[in-house]
Amino acid sequence: MKVAVMGAGAVGCYYGGLLARAVRGAGHDVTLIARPAHVEAIQRTGLRLETQGFDERVRLHASSDPAAVAGADLVLFSVKSGATEQAGAQIKPHLKPGALLLCLQNGVDNAERLRAVLPKHNVAAAVVYVATEMAGPGHVKHHGRGELVIEPSAAAVAPALIAAGIAVEVNDNVRGALWAKLILNCAYNALSAITRRPYGVMVQGAGVQDVMADLVAECLAVASADGVVIPGGKAATEAAVRRIAETMPGQYSSTAQDLMRGKLSEIDHLNGYVARRGAALGVPTPVNRALWTLVKLLENQGQETQVTA
Repeated sequence: MKVAVMGAGAVGCYYGGLLARAVRGAGHDVTLIARPAHVEAIQRTGLRLETQGFDERVRLHASSDPAAVAGADLVLFSVKSGATEQAGAQIKPHLKPGALLLCLQNGVDNAERLRAVLPKHNVAAAVVYVATEMAGPGHVKHHGRGELVIEPSAAAVAPALIAAGIAVEVNDNVRGALWAKLILNCAYNALSAITRRPYGVMVQGAGVQDVMADLVAECLAVASADGVVIPGGKAATEAAVRRIAETMPGQYSSTAQDLMRGKLSEIDHLNGYVARRGAALGVPTPVNRALWTLVKLLENQGQETQVTA
């Protein structure tokens, strides 16, 4: 199997690195399509894959050219949610007929949006539960978890993923699972970004638990109005929210990581998405809207600082 990772940031590098490490010498081939700084480092010394179990340099291919997806049987699509359509259009002319594109992204509608750009290709949604960060050029650091929930249409690649040490669940309610992940993101991402605190510290703040409970309640109300069936319902969702701080106490949200680097975040596709769907469905979402607004203000501040620096 030939694999390409489109948008190889922390998530894409982690899963691409595991696949390359697992299949070394077995004829499989992994190419990371990433920013130039990462590509240069990976071409020079390999991808440094630092996990809780090992710290290794993994040799694989790297490129900044979307055309590097050519010939891939599996494309791990892990660009930021706001870049889904643009990245899909960039790789469209180069995709192998019959290639599977597996969306490893935050948010709930990326696969649907990508299918609109690539109507003749097999696009499958996945739910990603992993805590990672880019600790430097060509260096991905793993903080916890790593399992995937995938649609039945992607079941054929499950054995290869499992052989690479990736826990995989094939589930026919990926929409509900995506919403369950979205609720976790809405509960943690904006608060971690605004406070610049890791989860374990953040949840100890005065009033934080109550705000998170309000966020979860709003998300569940919107999901219900939208006909989404959340696996395990309210009780399972609340338990999952509590577990995040327990299992990933040192993790900063991806939104926090983006803001600390002066980058645009995916907040429009997290709390912002819930606020928009709530407005469309007549469900009030004042807490989600407020956190979306605050993160957008911080994003703008970061962009202004970069321009004037």
